[in-house]
Amino acid sequence: MSHSLIIVESPTKVRTLKKFLGDAYEIKASVGHIKDLPKKDLGVDPKHNFTPKYVTISGKKKIIEEIRRASKSARSVFLAPDPDREGEAIAWHIADELKVDKDILYRAVFNEITKSAVLKALEQPRRLDPDLYHAQQARRILDRIVGYHLSPLLWEKVKRGLSAGRVQSVAVRIVCDREQKIQEFQSKEYWYVDVEFQLSNGTSFTARLIKIDGEQVIVNTQSQAEDLAARLR
Repeated sequence: MSHSLIIVESPTKVRTLKKFLGDAYEIKASVGHIKDLPKKDLGVDPKHNFTPKYVTISGKKKIIEEIRRASKSARSVFLAPDPDREGEAIAWHIADELKVDKDILYRAVFNEITKSAVLKALEQPRRLDPDLYHAQQARRILDRIVGYHLSPLLWEKVKRGLSAGRVQSVAVRIVCDREQKIQEFQSKEYWYVDVEFQLSNGTSFTARLIKIDGEQVIVNTQSQAEDLAARLR
């Protein structure tokens, strides 16, 4: 075991990292996600705490096998997908497939592909972050639940091939509900009864009539407003 293994997302990063890391590290690329929810069914069990059912993405079995072989002879394995929740999910799924000793498994995070940034990330790695992973998983589950049930409606009513997402679908619903309320709105005349008070020190302020004897005041006509004003006087 003379080398460490670094696993990134992009093959382009592999070539760049090899230029300044040399032969001390073997570098492999996952080429994005290696697992996802199945395409042909929901892949989420609402009856059991919305447990997801992940499957290997088509075409990724060979990549997983290459990474698994490389990990067997590595003294350390650095999971270095992108530093966000998607990258964290990729790292978790890779770790799940490798099943290497946790003592040699690290998460390396860098925001730029420079020698100094990468070396610092390798010198100061961390463990996998379950919060980031669960954040990505929750987002993915919501995407699937909304899209799986709503997209077929779009195909039937609008156009085949359209997809519905967890954010835009809700936003459209809010806009439509608001527009419906606007269309249904019927304008009504209403009046306010305001009274100006003056204090003994010369300061004045205006108060608006809201309730009389605990009952809300609703004034719909000028004559009602004038009657109230007369009563107040």
